[in-house]
Amino acid sequence: MEHHAEPQGHHHVESVRTYLLVFGALLLGTALTVGAAYIDLGVFNDILALVIAITKATLIVLFFMHVRHSDRLTKVMVIIGWLWLIMLILGTMDDILTRGWIFGGR
Repeated sequence: MEHHAEPQGHHHVESVRTYLLVFGALLLGTALTVGAAYIDLGVFNDILALVIAITKATLIVLFFMHVRHSDRLTKVMVIIGWLWLIMLILGTMDDILTRGWIFGGR
């Protein structure tokens, strides 16, 4: 019986210190989100919340999903996913911000 060994790729293992730093950054992002909810920034509340959320999601994707040390194809697919998400958010914001233009709403 033949034994076909899997090709051994380079698997990078992050240090516990790195995971703790990322965890601390995620906790800080959560605290910033909660703190920003109590401050009236007008239309910038949503923008700030999205910036914090995207930053936290990027940290999760890079470190906990190990995309930081993945091959090029994985990185390209992640970037395409982010671009698609941005397009969906911009399309939604375009709809929300221009609803009153035609019918003289709000």
